[in-house]
Amino acid sequence: MAGSIAIGVRALIQTEERPRGSATITSADPFAIARHVATRASRRSREPRLGSVEDGLKVDSFENEWRDVAIALGIAAGVLLLVAIAVAVARRKLRNAAATANAVDDFLLDLANRTKLLLLILPSVALGARVLTLPAELARLIGTFGRLSLIAQGAYWSAGLVDLVLERYRRSRLGTDPSAVTTVGAFRFAALVVLWSIALLVALDNLGVNITALVTGLGVGGIAVALATQNILGDLFASLSIVLDKPFVVGDFIRVGDDLGAVERIGLKTTRLRSLSGEQLIFSNSDLLGSRIRNYHRMEERRVLFRIGIVYETPPEMLERIPQMVREIIESASPVRFDRSHFASFGDSSYDFEFVYFVGSPEYNVYMDVQQQINLAIVRAFARDRIEFAYPTRTLHIARNE
Repeated sequence: MAGSIAIGVRALIQTEERPRGSATITSADPFAIARHVATRASRRSREPRLGSVEDGLKVDSFENEWRDVAIALGIAAGVLLLVAIAVAVARRKLRNAAATANAVDDFLLDLANRTKLLLLILPSVALGARVLTLPAELARLIGTFGRLSLIAQGAYWSAGLVDLVLERYRRSRLGTDPSAVTTVGAFRFAALVVLWSIALLVALDNLGVNITALVTGLGVGGIAVALATQNILGDLFASLSIVLDKPFVVGDFIRVGDDLGAVERIGLKTTRLRSLSGEQLIFSNSDLLGSRIRNYHRMEERRVLFRIGIVYETPPEMLERIPQMVREIIESASPVRFDRSHFASFGDSSYDFEFVYFVGSPEYNVYMDVQQQINLAIVRAFARDRIEFAYPTRTLHIARNE
């Protein structure tokens, strides 16, 4: 009976794959065979085993002890607790950061507000799982999702850094360059698109996607999308032209064709004006750049031309005095730069005089105040010297036949 068992065990050993470097058993001694089987079993218990997810969670003497599982859970919970405490402390200590001139506390508060604890759960679990002996597939899965969560959280933090830099630039330039508002808006949009595109590509690379083939495919697909949305893209590039070339900025008073108003907002597709009568005017950016635009805000000084007519009964001596008289009136106003004063022409019912001066301010109200002051002074001067203004008259002569 013992001999039959020894022969069977020997046949079983011979059918198994022998480990590299092991000795060949030629003896039929049952004790030698038993020692060999025990050695093989011990070696197998030390080798890593690839099993299912359920096997990886099994706790026994050959894989994970209860102590290892407790340590892993403690590491994951500890990391999350430390992050939560750090975020709470930062929000409490830096709640008045906006009132200080220091930009560092603003950045730290923004980072705390952008920290998502839900996105840090998987990285914490992945960190704790490093102390466990898990199946390779499960370990790879946990590590991948942990990295994806870190990529998303890093993108949120990077977006906060972009907002901080652009906001500091906007505040520093807002007083001297109103176009900074438009510039910051456009560059923020472009920076966030680039940032999240990079994050998406890194995430896909971690998932094993061939990025080179994907980018090539997106390039071909992008051509088709561009052809289908060429009107929208036209407005988008027109918006970038407005931001970079700056024909006008937010706050400028402009005229487009027969419409005029103050620029309220320059968007990616449309620009909005507030007219003098109160309604909002909306123009597509491509149509706006294709039109002739008059920017009154960039007027350094306003040129004013006005005319007056004197009755034909005025004597020549008084006509000679009028240009100098009006010149003195214009020069007495402020802020005004006199240009010329002339007896310009003979009208249908008057001697016509023409006067030109410059107002040293682009504001329309300033121009109207100056013109009113000049008009009143001319009326008083002409009344004093008994110079009559002409008005349209027609003299009809009737001849009688005798």
